[in-house]
Amino acid sequence: MVRARRLVVDTLHAAWERGGVWASITAESRRAERFAAFGPGSLVCFPWTALYGEGGIRVGVDTIVGPLASLSAGMVPGQPLLSDRVVVIGDRCVIGRGSSIVGHLSVVVGDDVYTGPNVYITDQNHDWSDLDAPVGRQAAPERPVEIGSGSWLGAGVAVLPGVRIGRHAVVGAGSVVTRDVPDFAIAAGVPARVIGDQRTASPSEPPSG
Repeated sequence: MVRARRLVVDTLHAAWERGGVWASITAESRRAERFAAFGPGSLVCFPWTALYGEGGIRVGVDTIVGPLASLSAGMVPGQPLLSDRVVVIGDRCVIGRGSSIVGHLSVVVGDDVYTGPNVYITDQNHDWSDLDAPVGRQAAPERPVEIGSGSWLGAGVAVLPGVRIGRHAVVGAGSVVTRDVPDFAIAAGVPARVIGDQRTASPSEPPSG
């Protein structure tokens, strides 16, 4: 009985692992044809959580989007999109497991951007100006978001509408970015604020703040 159960479990594990590889999206996949662009060497790992509006999503070369991630352009599947560049992810990026990039107007992720798991990036938020209406039904105007090339976003970072994170910036885990982060800055906190500059700080001794 134990041997039979082990055999079944081992078979299921092997099938899950192989299925994850086979079902991932690559430039050769038919699903990749739905994207506005999907570069060679790139991979959207299976399983994903949500994936729609691919006609407004561009993925560069040699980029990896981890499993259980969400990529979406527009509010709902099938919605007419403003352009084919609602969400742009550059070359050689690594988007961590469980992360979400949700674009309605413009979210641009530069080249060589790495994120930890469960990062959330969006260009749209809710409003509460009508006190008689549920907040979830009140959409604030979209504001473009840009993540500069070479940057690193730690686990659990949230990047909110209207933010520009500069080139080669570092954002600490769990931070909520509500305002711009300059090039080469080190930012952390809720809301995130600049606590150092990589050009003057030692990597082995993070600045206090």
